[in-house]
Amino acid sequence: MSGNCPATGVPSRHRRLSDGMREALDGYLSIDQYGLVGNLHTAALVGMDGSIDFMCWPEFDSPSVFCRLLDKNKGGHFAITPACASTTCKQQYLPFSNVLATKFLCEDGVGVVTDFMHRPRPRSRSHSHMMPWLVRSVEVIRGEMTFDMECFPAFDYARTPHALQIDEIHDADPRVPARHAAEAENSVFQSVFLHWDTTDQNTESYNGTERAVFTPEKCEHDVGLGVTSNEADRLAQTAVHEMDLRYVVGCMGGGSCPRIKLTQSDHGSGLGQGVTSQFTLSEGMRVFFIMRSTPEDCSDLYLAKYDPALSMKYVETLLEDTLLYWLGWIRSCTYFGRWLENVERSALILKLLTYEPTGAVVAAVTFSLPEAIGDAGRNWDYRFTWVRDSAFTMYAFMRLGLTKEAKQYMGFVRTLCQEKNPDGGLQIMYTLRGGREMAELELGHLEGYRACAPVRIGNGAADHLQLDIYGELLDAVYLYNKFSQPLSFDEWVDIRALVDYVCDNYDQPDMGIWEVRGKRQNFTYSKVQCWVAIDRGLRLVDKRDFPCRNKQRWQHTRDTLYEEIMERAWNPELEMFTQSYEHHEMLDAAVLAMPLVFFCAGTDPRFVKTMRRIMLPPHRGGLTANNLVFRYNAVETDDGLSGEEGTFSLCTFWLAEALSRASTADVTLLYKAQIIIDEMIMYGNHVGLFSEEIDKAGKHLGNFPQAFTHIALISAAYNVDRALKSTKHP
Repeated sequence: MSGNCPATGVPSRHRRLSDGMREALDGYLSIDQYGLVGNLHTAALVGMDGSIDFMCWPEFDSPSVFCRLLDKNKGGHFAITPACASTTCKQQYLPFSNVLATKFLCEDGVGVVTDFMHRPRPRSRSHSHMMPWLVRSVEVIRGEMTFDMECFPAFDYARTPHALQIDEIHDADPRVPARHAAEAENSVFQSVFLHWDTTDQNTESYNGTERAVFTPEKCEHDVGLGVTSNEADRLAQTAVHEMDLRYVVGCMGGGSCPRIKLTQSDHGSGLGQGVTSQFTLSEGMRVFFIMRSTPEDCSDLYLAKYDPALSMKYVETLLEDTLLYWLGWIRSCTYFGRWLENVERSALILKLLTYEPTGAVVAAVTFSLPEAIGDAGRNWDYRFTWVRDSAFTMYAFMRLGLTKEAKQYMGFVRTLCQEKNPDGGLQIMYTLRGGREMAELELGHLEGYRACAPVRIGNGAADHLQLDIYGELLDAVYLYNKFSQPLSFDEWVDIRALVDYVCDNYDQPDMGIWEVRGKRQNFTYSKVQCWVAIDRGLRLVDKRDFPCRNKQRWQHTRDTLYEEIMERAWNPELEMFTQSYEHHEMLDAAVLAMPLVFFCAGTDPRFVKTMRRIMLPPHRGGLTANNLVFRYNAVETDDGLSGEEGTFSLCTFWLAEALSRASTADVTLLYKAQIIIDEMIMYGNHVGLFSEEIDKAGKHLGNFPQAFTHIALISAAYNVDRALKSTKHP
């Protein structure tokens, strides 16, 4: 949870990025050394050294503004770093929130950088709308500390140059006394959370007298993400906005407020200048830096709403709004089990990954973080919504009593169902606005995280056939009808058509849950999920008496498919369910989901034998090492890619949950499940975030943070906890 900051006592623009925490990885932080902030439209990764190294703006799938995570030299960053040597770093979320605090401790003082993106307070009269700002607060709570601030944006994935201008703000009041104790709402709340004594009657503040304006050149690209017939997607995915950086300063106790001076500074990328500033704060002093898109609408109504007069009190109120928003949201969670803190953090992260305008869930906020260090090429763009991931997220929210998000996503599903493919099916993934086009493009000018090229935007798997998505979606819809809100007739008509589609196509080979880029196969997991889709359709018919002229066909297809799986996916010699009908010697951890979706009992002898084989180490034909599970043997499996990969965190949580389902026959398996969850939580980073994979050394791999992993954590924790409570201990 701590590390030595890359500080040397000299301005950061003069020192090498490879110093300190970044030295071991040649200028990069480990993926697990980041926290996440966001506003349900976009998000940013904040390193433990105080640097924002990744942010797409203004939406999740917009071009990046900061992307040092994928190129240490060209990518761009926004760092606030202490200048003192031998500094220790700590990072945590403020309680029950997605407001991130990074604390720096040294002999001379203790400073805190607090990062957030505004969310409006529920039922607030004065701030009912969201301010689309990135806000960074810097304060000293003991002694004195000097900070280096540097802001070097690199617009449009570091493809588009920009001009920098530092403007004077002539109407700024250089020093305005502000009695926060008398004026700011929830002042006690602020002082408890933020070391800021709002009862001090001598508090003063002033607005910055200058601002940095970054103006990117106009750019057009004829290939790649954003080249689409969907106008909403085009606007978001090619958005390169002029941005500005402003600040306000405050101090308590009647002392003199520090002066901030923005200085133009060159950056080695050649894309344009950035700004730097070195300033010293003493105990009780605070600076807010605010970065945003400059207002494009100059109407009085728009400016009054989105460009209000900047002041310390106003920015503090935005912070209070954000804290209260997240506190109010997580209070609806109904889970109070053994892993409460971890489940709540996963729920908060899944909420951050939700795109508010449509209810779609982004698989991860990043693109092209590698699944293996080297030249394996397993680098993908996850800034889209997969039907699979979103359905699982809906399930997780409903399990926690957070039904509002499930209702919103059902509206998104309705939209997708009304615009099906010509054959009546769905795509496996969509843009956040329901678009279908996401052309894959390699960005050869970026070296990739730790020189692991290629860097890809867009996703070429969008047109894959992956039949498992129907089972995952229908299972979530079934639970939605059970736990959230009864399906309407119109919703049923859409669902009924999807079940008919599955009955027509279940016997087709596909690309599977892992989106292999080799040949299509009859993957066992896909067949199981086709069975789930038909089964849940039949359950809805029985529960709700919905009309279904094809009910007998559904029943016949479901039963035929069940027997087919038991015959063609079972290897009697190796006594295991195989990866596909075609490869009877290959093992796949996806089959761990069989009892989770009630395809078979967790105590079924065939399943138990398969699970025990998966739990063997790879050199003995299994998929488990150190209680971590590989999804399949990447060396022996022809997935169309080269190289190895890490263990897959989703599969490890699935193993824990499968063990709990099998524990009714052997209670020791339940204790094993508990151990696996506890150990997996240990692999989470210092603020409870998980990437897609974990390597042999326990480091995070793949896009980060990953929705799939946090979904699986919630599901495993919920079901293992329930099993623990119902088990009679000897």
